[in-house]
Amino acid sequence: MTSTRKLRAECPRTLQILGLWLGLIMTFVPADAQTARRKVIIDDEGFALMHIMLLEADDVDVLGITTVSGNVWVNRATAQALRGLEIVGRTDVPVVPGASYPLLNSEALTDRWEALYGKLVWKGAWMKQWVEPTRQSTPPYHGANDPVDLPWGNPMTKPSPEIAANFLIRMVRKYPGEVTIVECGPMTNLALAERLDPEFAGLAKELVYMGGSLNPQQVLDNASAAQFAREFVNTPRREFNIRFDPEAASIVSRSPWKKITIVPVDPSTGTQLSGDLLDRLKKVASPDIASFISRLEPGFPLWDEIAAGVWLDPAIVTDKQTLYVDYNTQFGAGYGDLLSWREGYQPGVGERSADIIRTIDAARLETLMVKLIANSTAGTLRK
Repeated sequence: MTSTRKLRAECPRTLQILGLWLGLIMTFVPADAQTARRKVIIDDEGFALMHIMLLEADDVDVLGITTVSGNVWVNRATAQALRGLEIVGRTDVPVVPGASYPLLNSEALTDRWEALYGKLVWKGAWMKQWVEPTRQSTPPYHGANDPVDLPWGNPMTKPSPEIAANFLIRMVRKYPGEVTIVECGPMTNLALAERLDPEFAGLAKELVYMGGSLNPQQVLDNASAAQFAREFVNTPRREFNIRFDPEAASIVSRSPWKKITIVPVDPSTGTQLSGDLLDRLKKVASPDIASFISRLEPGFPLWDEIAAGVWLDPAIVTDKQTLYVDYNTQFGAGYGDLLSWREGYQPGVGERSADIIRTIDAARLETLMVKLIANSTAGTLRK
C-alpha cells in the first residue's frame, strides 16, 4: 500500500517532467516538420530569385528542379540550377535534366518565320543580338552541345540520371493530389510527361505557370520598362515561354489539371528588379546569396518571381479573370499567341479553364521576396 500511494503521488510530477521534455523536443523540431509542407516541383531554364523564394519558404518542400531549354540550352540550365543549389546550401534537392529541343519548333524554323512575319524581340537560346538598342546586355550565344563554363563558378554536384518527364510522373504518382508544378520556362517537359502518362496532369495538385500574354500596358516610367513594352505594343498576345514551344503549351493547356493559374506578361509591367530592390535583398541575404544577387542585372520585370509569389501568397493578387485558354500552333503570323475565351465561347476541343492573374500588389511581392531571402541567414535546422 505504501509503494502504491507513493506511485500515485509521483504520477503528476512524472507527467509534468514528460511534458517539459516534450516541449523541449518540439522546440528543436523545425516548424515545417510539425505541419504538412506544400510539395512543389520547379520546371525552368536556369536559376534565379524565384528558385530561392521557393527554397527558402518554411512551409514548402521542393521535391526537385527539372530543367528545359528556353532562355538557354538545357545543359546550361542544368549547370546553373546545380550551382545555384550549392550557393543556397540545398544540394539535397535533385536537379533533373529535361528536353533539349522543343517538340517541333527550331532555330531554323524561327529564322524562316522571322523572314516571313518580322523580327522577334527575344529568342532565348537562339538569341544573337537585339534588333534595337537595348539597356539589357545581349547574352552570349551558344550551341546546344557547347561546353558550359559559368561566370559564377561551375557546379561540383551532378544532375540526376533520371529524365525530367519521368521524374515528374514518378513524383505525382508518389504523392497523388499533393504536388504543385511551378513552370517558368517552356512547357516541353510537361507535354512529354502528359503524352507518356495521360494521368499525369490529373494526379498533380495544380499547375502555376508564367507564360502567355493578353494585353499588357506599360506601367513604370523608365527606359527599361519602355524597352520591354516594345514587345507587346503591336503583338500583345505573344510571350517567349510559349513562343519557344507552342505545341507543348497547347498540349499542356488541354490536359486534365485540377487547377491552372496563369501569370501572363500583364502583371509584370508594374514590377521591376530595380537597383533599390537588389540592395534590399543583398542587405538581408546570406553572404553567398548576396554575392549571387550582386551578379543579377537590374531592369528586368519580375516575371517568374510573380509566379512564385502568387502561389506562396495569393493575397498579392489584386485582379484575376477565369478564361478558357489554348495557344496557336499554326505556323503563321500568330504562331504561339495566347487564345482565350469566356465560358460558352470556347471551341470545345479540350481547352481548360484557368485563373489568369491580371494585376498584383508589387510592393507586397517585394516585401515577400525580402522576407524569404532573409530566411537564408536564419540557419534553420531543415537545411
